[in-house]
Amino acid sequence: MEEHEDNIQFKISDELIENVEQLIESKDDANILELLSDYHHADIAEILEETDIDHATYVIKLLDSEKTSEVLMELDEDTREKILDTLSAKEIAEEIDELDTDDAVDMISELSDDRQQLVIDHIEDQEHAQHIKDLLRYDDNVAGGLMAKELVKVNENWTVTRCVKEMRAQAEEVTRVHSIYVVDNNQKLIGRLSLKDLLIASPRAHISDIYIPKVDYVYVTEDVEEVANIMQKYDLEAIPVVDKNHILLGRITIDDIVDVIREEAEKDYQLAAGITRDVEADDSIWKLTKARLPWLLIGMFGGLGAASIINSFSGAMGDYIILLSFVPLIQATAGNVGVQSSAIVVQGLANNTMDSSLVRQLFKEFTLGLVNGLAIALIALCVTHFAFGTPYTVSITIGLALIAVIVMAALIGTFIPIILDKRGIDPAVATGPFITTSNDVFGILIYFLIAKAMLGF
Repeated sequence: MEEHEDNIQFKISDELIENVEQLIESKDDANILELLSDYHHADIAEILEETDIDHATYVIKLLDSEKTSEVLMELDEDTREKILDTLSAKEIAEEIDELDTDDAVDMISELSDDRQQLVIDHIEDQEHAQHIKDLLRYDDNVAGGLMAKELVKVNENWTVTRCVKEMRAQAEEVTRVHSIYVVDNNQKLIGRLSLKDLLIASPRAHISDIYIPKVDYVYVTEDVEEVANIMQKYDLEAIPVVDKNHILLGRITIDDIVDVIREEAEKDYQLAAGITRDVEADDSIWKLTKARLPWLLIGMFGGLGAASIINSFSGAMGDYIILLSFVPLIQATAGNVGVQSSAIVVQGLANNTMDSSLVRQLFKEFTLGLVNGLAIALIALCVTHFAFGTPYTVSITIGLALIAVIVMAALIGTFIPIILDKRGIDPAVATGPFITTSNDVFGILIYFLIAKAMLGF
């Protein structure tokens, strides 16, 4: 723990990066290794991210394989891909030999199919290579694509003495022992073993007498988002993975689930902002354009629709042309309410905390929208009449329109994500410009229909 606390005090300064680059340019290998020796692999990765790819590759080849493999896994995917392109199949195999199977699969899956096979052929540990080939069969979006083969398992028929001996041998291959799983003679998962129970048990006792039958698990075909929900709900650091026959295949650890949660959050945030593809800030202009343009076009046509509505009413307004001044108020309010409602619904759907009844949820949002609408309408009525000097009837019209628009926006923001979710479509797409645009159009329409009815133009 003390070593870790010392490590986190290091700061990656511009001066440090400059020193590293100077040492690389002078090929002062001894001082490079000495300078980086006290840094955590995540810090080294951060340093390499700030250097050019040639310098980063030089350092990667200089470090020992155990540290290099850890640094590679911390690098940005694009940087790692560029470095892997400069390494031979044998060099990559040496790094993969040092990684747990789940990390090894993550790295090797970034290579072309031909290079994947070349790398696997160069892996010295044949069992490790076979595990990697097994895991490569699974898609990234299922539990099998996240799991690692490394774990500690014991047989229910073993004595405590044999169990301890076997666990020692297995633990050498496991980076961190989260749980001890119990299997039967057919390798079926039947429970877990408490370390405390193992320590206090008689050496002659059998595992079948002391193991805990209750154990959480997921199937190898389970969606990764569902795995994340289960691990979050039960505060699990690791969870075993089984096939349809309950044969123990591997385990998923919390670090992989954190990555899933972060990636899903990033994807949902981009979708909410109207970005339809997974993009990074340093992607090409063409890729960024393809990701953003579709929703911008939807927003443009929505704006044209709203403009068309305004234009159709403007000729008949006469003395009430001041109504146009409050169009931004109606649009902004509708957009904000819609995004708020849909964000809460999407969050509830993601966390499985949503009320299953659509009618009940819509009624709740209707009530909430009505309360908020009355409060905002009252304030708007007073401000528009006393501060802007608008006629009393116009202020009442604006207030009534705000109530109607807020209720409408709340219902749309609730209804659309739930319907999309029921149809198997990612509800995050509903929290972006689609909600804002639809609320703008309907909000303006409601606004002028109420104005026409109230003011008689």
